[in-house]
Amino acid sequence: VQLGESGGGLVQAGGSLRLSCAASGSIFSINAMGWYRQAPGKQRELVAVISSGGNENYADSVKGRFTISRENAKNTVYLQMDSLKPEDTAVYYCHVNVLTPKLHAYEYWGQGTQVTVSS
Repeated sequence: VQLGESGGGLVQAGGSLRLSCAASGSIFSINAMGWYRQAPGKQRELVAVISSGGNENYADSVKGRFTISRENAKNTVYLQMDSLKPEDTAVYYCHVNVLTPKLHAYEYWGQGTQVTVSS
């Protein structure tokens, strides 16, 4: 299974970005899909997660500004980031829980995409 991320970049504070992560390969189904981020010198932290049923959970720091969504037919998860702040600057990683056709469960991480918010 491969994860392809896109959508990072440089934006001014108050701006918006949309991240995408598409999973491909030997996939029977995908359970939870999520986004994590890691800023320099800090631990990786959960940003948002969405279940296969569409239930969403967010870190307190992004509630009301970020929206996670998924398109199951495309095995893709999105992160719409609005009202961005300099403290949102980090490498963003997607994370998926995959069930293979042989019903084996695996976790996969994307390669990471840089988001930089200037003040």
